[in-house]
Amino acid sequence: MKILGISAFYHDSAAALVVNGEIIAAAQEERFTRKKHTPDFPVNAVKYCLEYAGLSIDELDAVVFYDKPLLKFERLLETYYNYSPHGLKSFLLSIPVWVKEKMFIKKIIKDELKKIEAYDSKKLKLLFPEHHLSHAASAFYPSPFIESAVLTIDGVGEWTTASIAHGKNNQLKILKELRFPHSVGLLYSAFTYYIGFVVNSGEYKLMGLAPYGNPDAERTKNFIKIIKENLVDIKPDGSIQLNQKYFQYATGLRMVYDDKFEKLFGFKRRESEAELEQHHCDLAYAIQYVTEEIVLLMAETAMRLTNSKNLCLAGGVALNCVANGKLVPTKKFDNIYIQPAAGDAGGALGAALAVHYIYFEQPRTVSPTDSMKGSYLGPDYSDKEIELMCRKNKAVKTIVSDFDLLANEVASLIADGNVIGWFQGRNEFGPRALGNRSILGDARNADMQKKLNLKIKYREGFRPFAPSVLAEDCTKYFELDSISPYMLLVAQVKKDLQTPMPNNYHEMPMMEKLYCIRSKIQAVTHLDFSARIQTVHKETNERYWKLINSFKQLTGYGLIVNTSFNVRGEPIVLTPADAYRCFMRTEMDYLVIENFLFKKSDQPEWKEKNDWRKEIKAD
Repeated sequence: MKILGISAFYHDSAAALVVNGEIIAAAQEERFTRKKHTPDFPVNAVKYCLEYAGLSIDELDAVVFYDKPLLKFERLLETYYNYSPHGLKSFLLSIPVWVKEKMFIKKIIKDELKKIEAYDSKKLKLLFPEHHLSHAASAFYPSPFIESAVLTIDGVGEWTTASIAHGKNNQLKILKELRFPHSVGLLYSAFTYYIGFVVNSGEYKLMGLAPYGNPDAERTKNFIKIIKENLVDIKPDGSIQLNQKYFQYATGLRMVYDDKFEKLFGFKRRESEAELEQHHCDLAYAIQYVTEEIVLLMAETAMRLTNSKNLCLAGGVALNCVANGKLVPTKKFDNIYIQPAAGDAGGALGAALAVHYIYFEQPRTVSPTDSMKGSYLGPDYSDKEIELMCRKNKAVKTIVSDFDLLANEVASLIADGNVIGWFQGRNEFGPRALGNRSILGDARNADMQKKLNLKIKYREGFRPFAPSVLAEDCTKYFELDSISPYMLLVAQVKKDLQTPMPNNYHEMPMMEKLYCIRSKIQAVTHLDFSARIQTVHKETNERYWKLINSFKQLTGYGLIVNTSFNVRGEPIVLTPADAYRCFMRTEMDYLVIENFLFKKSDQPEWKEKNDWRKEIKAD
């Protein structure tokens, strides 16, 4: 069976190809078009998947879209009807688009596929599983579990905003759903908006800001109380009811009623790029705390309904690695698996897998680890393509044909305080750079976080960086006794690595807190002594493992800083040309593309060095 999955028209468009149950290729459209979170039909991603597998559209057994647009349209109409006359402006803006375009989604998909190649549209089997089934399938079917509870949480699909399912062998059954307008994802996004970040993009910033809040402060405790008493009614099973008097997302053009939130919390909505103050941090802590409470209750309900000791997670809220990290030490589940592309991009993969196993009733073979291939499912590039890029840019390079020698040299450069652009193999599928399109530094270097944020990424200084650690060494540095290959779990840094904080730590200004020395691995230790961990496994990424192991042989530390290879507001780099451009536009010291080593000081002048700030919209 050859099945192409597609997600599009909302955000994070993507395509994925499954052949006989094997995940062959998957990619996000943003990597090709350089438009972050693009909703456009994934023409380039589809083309890549087909070319990688050597298939034509006519050879596909099915093309699968990740949700049911007509059911979503029903929800919009019913919502506007129930809330009328509120939402008239939003209704007048959105409904004509639906009537003109999205109501005819089958025709649009077929027309977009014709842009790729000619095919017989009459023979094309086009299928539409529900949104949360696609999410659930994306987590369960690649997982290493024969059976599992499956919890999906996001903003909203058609009607569903969260679901609990039970997967067993090739079957997947939805057992319980939370329905719109009551949504954990939309609740979190409402606070993303109110604290001045971009919805569907800045939620991870809100999560990163939360540790700057003071958990012991009366204001923070009061914020938690206000949220629970006024905004969200949390039931014992984790289901919630949101007080729609305060929210606008159902029918309006904003997430919340700004004036009503202002009366609740005592300050105005923060404008984008305005200075972050302590009350913003305390509110971020409060909503993160409430979200974690809800997720834990939902997980308990999933275990009770399925009687399973395994848990799979998907949906945009499953990218909240802090909440995920709180699940592990509860020991309620023996094993937890999180889909690395947990958001809408992963829906393309889940849709294809759901059709393969449920619609076509194909048998399932379970991998002992998982079947995501480390999430390295995107394009790779040949030495010839890299050479052509070098000629075009007059780039000066050294070719180190022996990779062990290259790993030793780059490890030494990292230990000397240099920042390295690292480009190897296939592009990652999902929002995290996992060692194939990464920017690397020394976790021990106390100045590395500041350097990476301000001189390389050009982003807010408060944002943390993740460690890539040899899987076998993880417990030396972190309170984590499970693997975290996709950087989706947060755990505490070991006590013996921590540095005691001054007594007035929580009263310090935000930036003073940031630059307090907290541990021996300062660059990856967040304000609350936590770290978002990627365990690196020799079986899935031998080159990256060898680099970190070389660093360990040199320094005694089997971990380095890993952040995505991009600047703020830009998608992760895809091609050698993207990588070289990012390298030259920032203050990175060295670039490695496969076995090609580039030193910044050897390169010709880059005349477009500062233009990217005008071209790329801040996220």
